[in-house]
Amino acid sequence: MWKFIVRRISLALVIILCGSFIIYGVMRCMPTSFVEGLARQRAAASATTGGASYEEWLEKLNEAYHMNDDVFTGFANWLGNVLKGDFGESWKYGMSVTEKFNDVIWYSVVLNVVTLILQVAICIPLGIQAARHQYSGFDYGITVFAMLCISLPTFFLATVLKYVFAVKLGWFDLYGIVGRYYEQLDGWGKAMDMLKHMVLPTLTLTMLNIGGLTRYTRTNMLEVLNADYIRTARAKGLSEKVVINRHAFRNTLIPLVSYMSYLVPSLFSGSMITETLYQIPGIGYIAYDAMVAGDLPFTMFYSVFGLVLTQISLMLADIMYAVVDPRVRVN
Repeated sequence: MWKFIVRRISLALVIILCGSFIIYGVMRCMPTSFVEGLARQRAAASATTGGASYEEWLEKLNEAYHMNDDVFTGFANWLGNVLKGDFGESWKYGMSVTEKFNDVIWYSVVLNVVTLILQVAICIPLGIQAARHQYSGFDYGITVFAMLCISLPTFFLATVLKYVFAVKLGWFDLYGIVGRYYEQLDGWGKAMDMLKHMVLPTLTLTMLNIGGLTRYTRTNMLEVLNADYIRTARAKGLSEKVVINRHAFRNTLIPLVSYMSYLVPSLFSGSMITETLYQIPGIGYIAYDAMVAGDLPFTMFYSVFGLVLTQISLMLADIMYAVVDPRVRVN
């Protein structure tokens, strides 16, 4: 097992390194340049006083932000600083990248953890029940509901939910993480105000993600229920509850482990759209603003964070195979 873990970590490091270089190269080639935008602002501000021109400001800023280096040299310098624990300062937010990350990540953590718990709690029971009652009205209803959730675009679902629950019913606010009277509330009131603002984003993310896991659970449960050992268990006179919970469900978990290993990184990367639509100041929304502004340090940190999270999830999935299925042995 230890040799396997070392090999997986080594492979993950290579993937993270290659992925970071690709992202860095793409960011350097983007038409949106933070340096160019800042040069235009300073040139316009100094135009009335006869200050430096746009070209002069651009040259100064390129040198200050090390944008005169080629892609390979720039990436090598960035990687060298990262290995020292220095991710740089965010160009857009004017503060340390890690400090800004710590300020906003917890909004995303709460949003995505609650979504993940709801997703698992809803999808696995629905998928199992749909498989147990194959081709029934309940099965068809779950299938249609799952396909609807898969097909809905994020912006459309968010717009519908905001129109119904915020505009028509007035139960929630359209945007933001806190209300206008947040500072006047006590501690409990502030917590409930933030919780209220997280309802619609959580509902949006949950509905968008439950379709795939529900269908995946149903498909694998059907395969297990048609296996010979399930028929043997029923022939022995075991109750349906014992057959499902002790025999079928454990074997259904085996492929689910692989599928669910992608849920955490996909939720963090996918919540960027939802956080932007609801203007929740989580890591996704902040990273989107940084990318649009051409903020290279923060974009690189966010991208590497996603790469690391993905590799950790995949490695844990490989290890969990041996936990849920004793037949699996790592050699």
